[in-house]
Amino acid sequence: MSPGGRKKALRATAPAPVDAEALAEQARGLGLLGWVRPTGEVHAEGAPEAVEELLRALGDGVTTEAARVEGHEQFGIRGVPAGVFVVQEHQATAHHYDFRLEVGGVMRSWAVPKGPSLDPAAKRLAVQVEDHGLAHNDFEGGLGDGAVIVWDRGTYEQGGRVAWPEALDRGHAVFVLHGEKLRGGFALQRTRPGAKPQWLLIKRRDDEARPGSDVVAERPESVVSGKPLGDFLD
Repeated sequence: MSPGGRKKALRATAPAPVDAEALAEQARGLGLLGWVRPTGEVHAEGAPEAVEELLRALGDGVTTEAARVEGHEQFGIRGVPAGVFVVQEHQATAHHYDFRLEVGGVMRSWAVPKGPSLDPAAKRLAVQVEDHGLAHNDFEGGLGDGAVIVWDRGTYEQGGRVAWPEALDRGHAVFVLHGEKLRGGFALQRTRPGAKPQWLLIKRRDDEARPGSDVVAERPESVVSGKPLGDFLD
């Protein structure tokens, strides 16, 4: 670190795609925080001489601008899918939506009674439940006295200032969904620990946000069959 612990933050854009894995490894070796996208966008913060060394690694033709030191806790890679996500609408003893993210080869799962929202003002209760296997992601049809449909699915990117899965362990995880109905940034914030921890599922304010909307009412159909949940109930 530079004298006095002075830090510099910089946003840079390379003229061509970069090897994100190699650049991130170099940045970590330099003690830098921030992120890189394979498209060539970089946010780097740390000792000024280390930031300049990483900048040189991007080659000629790089454009730069000063940035705010954001306090990242990792040098991450953005713009790369971390796995799949699925939202299954489930009529059981109580009606709810199962929200699941692939993490470490399993689907980390939350039961969301009112379903996800694209309205940043709608903070949805999400009760963490047991992990599920990926094979369950495609299930649709009758289940006991109820039924399940695949309400939405797609891939997601991990985000935020803390590496995954540590972010989930700490109780605050930021991610970007690329689904057919749910898109853009979201956050999971743990509000109560315990045997079934309680979280809030919150849409972040970005270009995909739709204040005042109710996507579960507007789009009730399955993304697999095109049918609503009621068509699978006796």
